[in-house]
Amino acid sequence: MEFPCGKNSQNASQRTPKIFILIALPLIILGIISLYHPSSVTYILNHHPLHEKCDIFRGEWIPNPDGPYYTNTTCGEIHEHQNCMKYGRPDTDFLKWRWKPKGCELPIFNPHQFLDMMRNKSLAFVGDSVGRNQMQSLICLLSRVEHPIDISSTPDFNFKRWKYKTYNFTLATYWSPFLVKMEEADSDGPRHDGVFNIYLDEPDKKWTSQIKEFNYVILNSGHWFSRLSVYYEKNQVVGCWRCGLPNITELPNYYGYERVFKTALKAINNLENFKGTIFVRTFAPSHFEGGEWNTGGNCLRKSPFTRTEIVLEGLNLEFYKSQVEEFWVAEKEGKIKGKNFKLLDITQAMLLRPDGHPSRYGHWPNESVVLYNDCVHWCLPGPIDSWNDFLLHMLKIEQLIL
Repeated sequence: MEFPCGKNSQNASQRTPKIFILIALPLIILGIISLYHPSSVTYILNHHPLHEKCDIFRGEWIPNPDGPYYTNTTCGEIHEHQNCMKYGRPDTDFLKWRWKPKGCELPIFNPHQFLDMMRNKSLAFVGDSVGRNQMQSLICLLSRVEHPIDISSTPDFNFKRWKYKTYNFTLATYWSPFLVKMEEADSDGPRHDGVFNIYLDEPDKKWTSQIKEFNYVILNSGHWFSRLSVYYEKNQVVGCWRCGLPNITELPNYYGYERVFKTALKAINNLENFKGTIFVRTFAPSHFEGGEWNTGGNCLRKSPFTRTEIVLEGLNLEFYKSQVEEFWVAEKEGKIKGKNFKLLDITQAMLLRPDGHPSRYGHWPNESVVLYNDCVHWCLPGPIDSWNDFLLHMLKIEQLIL
């Protein structure tokens, strides 16, 4: 090998110390950080500009013999609907998987780290019962460190609030399955019982009037849009989903879904005093096979799909596209208004988990009555715990940036 000589060689030797400093200094800093915050080093190395960017939401499920990290006997917040172990689910293999992103690692939820990050902060879940399902998962994961006290101002199960006293961390839930104003049609009126009137352009004040005080809000909606609905805009009927009523245009249910997210996210952008972060949690597919929930459908698989066995398509795809497109619009507007939107994109991961639902292993509270086959919600413990793995990872990224 020939070495540079003459003038070029001299210039090269003068540049060497500078290059060495540029390379060595970050490594020295990482070494110091690692003494106190080893998890921060892992994050920095994985997300260094020279490292290929990793999408944590694209990957596969791999075996995890260490799971689960709580049980139905160590967590008191598991509702009977999702208490699969208590009501006799015979298999446990569905508890032994973790999400592995392509090209990097997603750490398992660390309750100590989460509560440290949430010290003197607040988090609200807004949406339907699947969102509440995630909240119960979070409470169960945190139960290894601390159990919260109930500080709710109402006995209403749908509007609860808890406090983790050691950390001054507040957790709340606001039930709003459509995110906008809705009413169940009067059975004595012109619309038969079971049809919901949904006002697509009127946000639900039960949550929009409350979230200003929260540092973080996780927003979701989804499966209620499979219910018979009449859609209103500007207080006028614009169509319906399978309502079967005369002189009303039939529209696809993702029409309503798209407009609801447009309304909800715009309402957040218009909240002058809200300075928190909004996580838009994407649609979680159900896995009914052989029929729907009321026609004998069930979910009896006992292991995850692989990425080659199933694709996102049909209504699942339409819901997902509608939601993500409205998210991007809101995020762009939010940057101008000083709002912070994040996409908690669990759709692809959960599409692969037909084995994680309660099926027939769920009950109504305090009753020995088996529910319909539930292929919408998720067993606790179960694959929904991974949503909080995603959440903690995203919180780390946000706080590192901030």
